[in-house]
Amino acid sequence: MSNASGTGPIPQHIAIIMDGNGRWAQQRHRPRIIGHRAGARAVNRCVEFCLERGVGAMTLFAFSSENWNRPTEEVGGLMKLFLGALEREVDELHRLGARLRFIGERSRFDGAILARMQAAEALTAGNTRLQLSIAASYGGRQDIAQAARALAEDVAAGRLRPDQVDEDALSARMALADLPAPDLFIRTGGELRISNFLLWQLAYTELWFTDTLWPDVDAATLQRALDHYAGRERRFGLTSAQVAGHATGGIE
Repeated sequence: MSNASGTGPIPQHIAIIMDGNGRWAQQRHRPRIIGHRAGARAVNRCVEFCLERGVGAMTLFAFSSENWNRPTEEVGGLMKLFLGALEREVDELHRLGARLRFIGERSRFDGAILARMQAAEALTAGNTRLQLSIAASYGGRQDIAQAARALAEDVAAGRLRPDQVDEDALSARMALADLPAPDLFIRTGGELRISNFLLWQLAYTELWFTDTLWPDVDAATLQRALDHYAGRERRFGLTSAQVAGHATGGIE
């Protein structure tokens, strides 16, 4: 499928760091939690955009494992916002045909939020229009460590030989193992780093950064990211000539 401007294919999977909520609020002399509420509305616009363009999967970095170290008042406000969003938005996501899932260390959330997360996943489990993954209490290093731990347990139990431990075996135990790796990574807010997000999965992902703060993201912003993606040559370690040969059937 081509993007709206007709210049190339759209990504199958977009991963986004939604940065800039706090700065957006500070610019308006408002509490940081107001920025997070505005950011939640931007999530809705992003979901609508992906559905309109035919993007099959989107993963949003909502709350990192390091974010628990933020001021207690802000963390508490974020948890209330998270719970409220689960109560308000899940039925609409289900109606739109989106499957919702959560990746990260769930044990750190309280029982009310855990129950809502599980209910949302159960309700939307059969949907296929958009695979919407929310990274909450998530860290890329943590993800790799738990996959390595799972491999070690399988070897210790005799389910796997040491010589069978390879990239595919580790990938199969990572978060989002059933989805294609992200084709396009977007970070808003002007920072030029991936901040411990999907470290394993982003190995060959195209990276796009914008100074736009997350609450200000709209369809035009997202379209610029797609246009950037459409102009990239994805080589996966090959030369341009090899990529062209594969496209025309000239290389076996």
